[in-house]
Amino acid sequence: QLVESGGGLVQSGGSLRLSCEASEVAFRNSAMAWSRQVPGKDREFLGGVAWNGRKSWYADSVKGRFTISRETSRPRIHLQLNGLRPEDTALYYCAAERATYSDYQATRRREYDYWGSGTLVTVSS
Repeated sequence: QLVESGGGLVQSGGSLRLSCEASEVAFRNSAMAWSRQVPGKDREFLGGVAWNGRKSWYADSVKGRFTISRETSRPRIHLQLNGLRPEDTALYYCAAERATYSDYQATRRREYDYWGSGTLVTVSS
């Protein structure tokens, strides 16, 4: 089970830090990722982090503004959102792969096997 937290209302230009805690110890060795979705639109991949936290990869749309980090002592990742814009308003989801110790940098929704229920980020203009 994956549980996101940290969402909320923020003004344009502001920052938020989202967190995702995995309840299963098994996720400690799996790649994890963040995506977001606006009602009526497809889920958008934002970025992923390797099982060991040594590599991260991002969608071009958020590169330089969003940063993923991973704790080494527990299966928890974070998404630092900087320079937020009204168009960043969405439900933000955490995901994890079933595979362990993989170096593959997945970016597609179907490549992640487990999903949280999301945390809402609202950016006001």
